[in-house]
Amino acid sequence: MGRRGNSGRNVQGILLLDKPLGETSNAALQRVKRMYFARKAGHTGSLDPLAGGLLPICFGAATKISAFLLDANKRYWVRVKLGETTTTGDAEGAVIKTLPTVGISESDISGALKRFVGEIQQVPPMYSALKQNGERLYKLAREGIEVEREPRTVKIYELKLQSCNLPEFELNVHCSKGTYVRTLAEDIGAVLGCGAHVSALRRTGVGPFSAEQMVHTDELNAAFEKGRQAMLELLLPMESALSNWPAVRLNADSTFYVKQGQPVLVPNAPTRGRVRLYDNKDGFIGVGEILEDGRVAPKRLM
Repeated sequence: MGRRGNSGRNVQGILLLDKPLGETSNAALQRVKRMYFARKAGHTGSLDPLAGGLLPICFGAATKISAFLLDANKRYWVRVKLGETTTTGDAEGAVIKTLPTVGISESDISGALKRFVGEIQQVPPMYSALKQNGERLYKLAREGIEVEREPRTVKIYELKLQSCNLPEFELNVHCSKGTYVRTLAEDIGAVLGCGAHVSALRRTGVGPFSAEQMVHTDELNAAFEKGRQAMLELLLPMESALSNWPAVRLNADSTFYVKQGQPVLVPNAPTRGRVRLYDNKDGFIGVGEILEDGRVAPKRLM
């Protein structure tokens, strides 16, 4: 029997989708992939169905750099409700404990928030996609099984109180990868002594990308009706995911050796860290890292 060929078009680039509420990240990915009739696509970090907002979808060669967006810092807008603890840490779960919030003030909340800025320890929630002994935690949780989870170190760069209308308040969160906003809300509620859960959540930033760049479903549908060119115009170039990295432009000789996987010495290159690599024709060719001896080593090529 002959090998079945891959169907779909060779689409390249990144779509910054505004994921609707109620849709899983995978369902959003498959929907958009079908609209583009794309051969290859992947998203860069799940959002819960309850959460909306920025879901970068990478097409074609852009999937090779999707891991860098997974590792990138994130920004969220979140509304927290005090006085109720739920099974899932958000409004989808059943309320399991109710405590009074009388006497808790905006000043108390501001004081509690200060305890969570910087490096903190978080215990991942049972309702998460993490695996333990090959099983997803959320699957165990649905069976009523709770297992011990090791705390993880995450970093909260900013935790800003946006509004307060008790028993709810709204926050802007800037955090490292791996941060669970539901756990953050629960931990704040524990410090205040009344419990809490996330009542609404929206991702507003991933790495260099912001909410202002998102493509809404209506805009995507309108482009689909216009045709393929309108759809392609919604995509960003793959290197835009790394726009906050320094760029290194290679001459013809250096381009040749880098494409062979060899480090090269580049005058006036940054002293350290990851860089974007461009060939002698100013075409993006991949990602490199500055070595201690000043050479640029290719790490991932397109």
